[in-house]
Amino acid sequence: MSPRAGQFDVASVLREVKMVRLEGLVRIRDLQLPLLRRAAVSVPGAVTDAWPVEVENLLRTAVSRLGGGDLQQAAELTLGLAPGMRDRAAADRRRLAAGVYSLSVERFRKSQEEMVLGQIAEQLCWLAGTGIRGTPPAGIALLAPHLQHRVLDLSRTRQPLRVVLHVHPVELLRGVDVVVSPSNTHLGLPEMYKASVSASLRRAAAVRDSAGDVIADPVNEDLMRWREEHGVLHRPAQAGTVAPTGPGALAQRGIRRIYHAAVAVPRPGTNDYDVTPQYVAGAAAHVLGLMTRERDAYTPPLRSVCFPLLGAGRGGLPPETSVSALWTAMAANTAPDHELHLIVRRPLVADLVVDVLGARPLPPEAAGPHPGEEKGQMCG
Repeated sequence: MSPRAGQFDVASVLREVKMVRLEGLVRIRDLQLPLLRRAAVSVPGAVTDAWPVEVENLLRTAVSRLGGGDLQQAAELTLGLAPGMRDRAAADRRRLAAGVYSLSVERFRKSQEEMVLGQIAEQLCWLAGTGIRGTPPAGIALLAPHLQHRVLDLSRTRQPLRVVLHVHPVELLRGVDVVVSPSNTHLGLPEMYKASVSASLRRAAAVRDSAGDVIADPVNEDLMRWREEHGVLHRPAQAGTVAPTGPGALAQRGIRRIYHAAVAVPRPGTNDYDVTPQYVAGAAAHVLGLMTRERDAYTPPLRSVCFPLLGAGRGGLPPETSVSALWTAMAANTAPDHELHLIVRRPLVADLVVDVLGARPLPPEAAGPHPGEEKGQMCG
């Protein structure tokens, strides 16, 4: 872990983003923004008199990585990055951003605004933590600006076992047959504007018209049909249940199935969940078993599967506990022809995954061609 990356935590960066939201781009020079200034400079440690422009460019880069749609539009309006908005008052920018979600200003302020700013802060931490110059460390491949994957050797016996660890948002994944989406036992998808893995997948899988508006929500429709067919439309499923759906628009990225893994049990009367390592390991085992059963129904057969850290989001499970539980299932249930992938958003969490697994990073070329790789160009 680089010293530079460790200085950028989301909460601290979020405080500086909120200062920019309140005061606007035209007042950046008057603000105390030590983290944004440090992340923005082109040479570590150098701060030039043009630093407000550097910070603005950094913010524009972070917002451009939000994937388009309502989230990116609201972010651009909120910070004044949209055309003609840089000198608008904070109240005007908030009102226009609230209109993107068709919400009152007060409702937006209390809910979506925090999510929008939090997503910007996450991207800023990513950009700060992946400012790799020169030769990348062993086992890290730069896919596109600020996207990585790491090839990990997890062999414990004569049978080689390797995992590709992706370090980028899940909606940028491509070329993996099956993506696992965390869910609670009610198997209901969150709204598309949320920041979770399952919301990101729903958003990326939506079908849009030429203006970018959603015209179909195929993953949610598939999941509703599965729940009805299996008698869990009006009651929860058992923890560890896995519900398969089609990929919607993610088919354009080479994704062929989404497996919705019920690992979180809602606590009645609260917004909290119970997640155990047993739920995570059980769901992961069911994912691998289901992929084996569905394998030959597809041409070519299903082989690769990508897990996020199940239960480590709203479920509250520590990331290291989720990794250990996933590894338990992988080690016991992986078929010889399976290709295993893990995905996290932040480099610091990726470092934790490597440490917990006791993995040995390999040069990227050691794993051969990566899904989605064409003519030597990696795609996230």
